[in-house]
Amino acid sequence: MDIVESAATDLRHIAPLVRQSPSAVAVLIPCYNEAGAIADVVSRFRAALPHACVYVYDNNSDDDTAAVAAAAGAVVRHEPLQGKGNVVARMFADIDAEVYVLVDGDGTYDPAAAPRLIAHLWERRLDLVNGARLGAHRRRGHRFGNMLFNVIVGWVFGARFDDMLSGYKVLSRRFVKSFPALANGFEIETELTVHALRLRMPVAELPTRYGSRPAGSASKLRTLRDGWRILRAILVLVKGERPLAFFSAVFVLLATLSLALAAPVAATYVETGLVPRLPTAVLATGTMLLAFSSLACGLILDTVTRGRTEMKRLFYLGLAAPGTRDEP
Repeated sequence: MDIVESAATDLRHIAPLVRQSPSAVAVLIPCYNEAGAIADVVSRFRAALPHACVYVYDNNSDDDTAAVAAAAGAVVRHEPLQGKGNVVARMFADIDAEVYVLVDGDGTYDPAAAPRLIAHLWERRLDLVNGARLGAHRRRGHRFGNMLFNVIVGWVFGARFDDMLSGYKVLSRRFVKSFPALANGFEIETELTVHALRLRMPVAELPTRYGSRPAGSASKLRTLRDGWRILRAILVLVKGERPLAFFSAVFVLLATLSLALAAPVAATYVETGLVPRLPTAVLATGTMLLAFSSLACGLILDTVTRGRTEMKRLFYLGLAAPGTRDEP
């Protein structure tokens, strides 16, 4: 089956949404030094979604990104805090719409798929449709890292996505307005995914074409640096959202270390009745106390996190689901 339906059919699917308001759909494009690609991206999204408003948020570019985007017909705004996460936070705060299309400005994602993704979200009343990338244009290290991070997040929070680091996402209004947006950089995609999984939002993932960057456009992603930042963000999210699991793992590690240190001391005591390695015995005792302290922290923080998650869930439920604001 072709992954891209005809544009006319897709636009008919989202006609009820478009009739609601001229600004019902907002295309959000965070940009940093994308003068070589942004004009084509803006033009193609305006063609695919003629009733949508296309926003380009320039993040301190030192080329002509802002001017080129404005000439192509985008609404251009600026965010001085460097980092994709900061730009996304600003866009979510500034813009009010029913459906948001979040996409990178590097020209690698297919604008023709946007109506299909929006129709899927709107008809099924979802909060997130993730555009899973199909194509061989990603570097091997990026593909491996993406697979690894998907496995980790899926194991901890639930395996509902195959390409959580995709920069092509369609979001509902209640997703956007309930999202705290704490990340600063490329780890924002991880935070978006975990937010949906923790609140048990209705989500889907559809395949989309992924192409190569146009000439003059360079990747801002650094494999090792940004890979470490994403891994660190996952660990922070696990600690914050699954504290009992996180601190239980710390407990197991410390308790195992304590028992390993104590075993020869205990064996010597059984044989001789003496404790000649007193520093080791003290270290083993202290390590075990730390292990149980970690477990206690996990139990306490799990209760706190449960209450915080309940409050976030209640706020999320207070916002209208896609397609229900005008229902009697």
